[in-house]
Amino acid sequence: MKVLLINGSPRKSGNTFTALHEIAETLHSEGIDSEIVWIGNKPVRGCIACGSCAANGNGRCVFDDDVCNAISAKFAESDGFVFGSPVYYGQPNGALLAIMQRAFFSNGEHVQNKPAAAVTICRRGGATAAFEALQMPLQMMNMPVATSQYWNIVYGREPGQAAQDTEGMQTMRTLAHNLAWMLRGLRGEQAPAVPQREERQAMHFIR
Repeated sequence: MKVLLINGSPRKSGNTFTALHEIAETLHSEGIDSEIVWIGNKPVRGCIACGSCAANGNGRCVFDDDVCNAISAKFAESDGFVFGSPVYYGQPNGALLAIMQRAFFSNGEHVQNKPAAAVTICRRGGATAAFEALQMPLQMMNMPVATSQYWNIVYGREPGQAAQDTEGMQTMRTLAHNLAWMLRGLRGEQAPAVPQREERQAMHFIR
């Protein structure tokens, strides 16, 4: 089994990567392969509702000058997905949303019925709104949504600071264990009665 993790931050090794890497490492401990794909920091087109992808039927967006089709091509070989984004004005990165909208519309058959999760990273506020925005397309695509012990949110500002959010990192690990459990169950493989759990590590940011 393989999980595709999409880093929707323009910073390749920032806090979004830190959160996704924690998930990937935990999936590895569960015996599940993963790949973190970075959307990059070059322009990404938005969908113009031309309908060409539906007409050509090849699973590709008609715009082939950005990363959308390259990421979309990985859908068929993936058994699960995690979409991670920083928070901009209470919303996910617009480039990531554009990729999801275009790839789901042009190649949605290869994400249908595969479990997925959204992850958002922020300095302070807006993460829940961005988290909800990322989850809405997953539900429309018939993708079972993997949950965690809390909303899938990690806090941090400067690159690497997310690792100091101990509860956030634990939330990522719990998400990964839950996703692994779902993947095994959906594939009819032997799975424990409940996913692996850690003792809860609650924290706050009062200094």
